Amino acid sequence: MLERITRREEADLFVAWMAIALSFTIINLTPYGILGPIASIDPLNALIYFGIALLTVGIGFILHEMAHKFVAIRFGYWAEFVKDNTMLLVAVVMAALVGFVFAAPGATVIYSPDGRGLSREQNGIISAAGPVINLVLCILFAALFFIAGGVMALKTGSLPAKIGLAGIQINAMIAAFNLLPVSILDGRKVLAWNFVIFIVLIVAAFGTLVASFYLL
Repeated sequence: MLERITRREEADLFVAWMAIALSFTIINLTPYGILGPIASIDPLNALIYFGIALLTVGIGFILHEMAHKFVAIRFGYWAEFVKDNTMLLVAVVMAALVGFVFAAPGATVIYSPDGRGLSREQNGIISAAGPVINLVLCILFAALFFIAGGVMALKTGSLPAKIGLAGIQINAMIAAFNLLPVSILDGRKVLAWNFVIFIVLIVAAFGTLVASFYLL
């Protein structure tokens, strides 16, 4: 299946991955952006945060997009991720200015080899695949967090615990944001396909996101 990822797509995924990881690193270092109070930044901590963001965002973002791609291919279509340079710049700038990540790095574009359009069901399933992967990753990162010692390990600075918590939060954020039923986001297409599945997914995403902050 990996041979279906083109060189151009690999490059776009890499650039988007770096930009989103940088954005999440910035909000960890300056939670209120440069417009708010900024404590002294330790270069070592900055590198650690960036490494954690690379790992957690990398897994969450790339598997989210690949889920869309390979489910679309399973339905007989061609799909390819295309980065959006403007939105990547917006993500980094907003993180720096106000401490908020608006992560819309691009989209997986679906092409029909024979001109046939997606059915509502196909579109809904393809769209749901990305957030479902992120929710599954939340479970895996939660397992890492609790195996590492949970909240107590977090208080002692345990790196595995930090990675686990960051993985939960970032994947929950990705799922929750993409499930908003607006514009071209996944949620609008899932809702148009199946109301019950939409409610289950969006409640799970936002519930996980809110719950993750109680672990701090």
